[in-house]
Amino acid sequence: MSKMTLKTEGDKHLIVTRRFAASAEAVYRAHTESRLIQKWLLGRDGWTMPVCISEARPGGKIRYEWSDGKGGGFHLTGEYLELVPFSRIVHVERMHLPQPTPDNRVETSFEPDATGTLMTMRMTLPDAETRAAMLATGMEHGMEASYVRLEAMI
Repeated sequence: MSKMTLKTEGDKHLIVTRRFAASAEAVYRAHTESRLIQKWLLGRDGWTMPVCISEARPGGKIRYEWSDGKGGGFHLTGEYLELVPFSRIVHVERMHLPQPTPDNRVETSFEPDATGTLMTMRMTLPDAETRAAMLATGMEHGMEASYVRLEAMI
């Protein structure tokens, strides 16, 4: 099974890569269709996503709300900037913890090959401090748990 890799670049960038044994179309749809996103983008076990809005078109809104089932939770808002079906998504997102974080510009590509699809996500943060705060959350653990769920689903 493939594992996610996360690396930094310069002062403001995070690069996430993950290979999936599925078509680029399937991985892309799982990143844009609300009914699919709600099934896998949950982070660590025990969390749910009771609200999932994904208006997958330029200018379309994004809103994900997560709950731990014990009264805790957080949400994300954003907008789609560009979508190239089955190959590229560009959006801006901000986490609300409860105050909104600075904008994170996310470019995600889906590259098919003989064994499936390589997903590459390039996050651009406003500064090194914002990136350091994001990394300090341990976000990679929840991301990989979600990607394992996605791989099993597709």
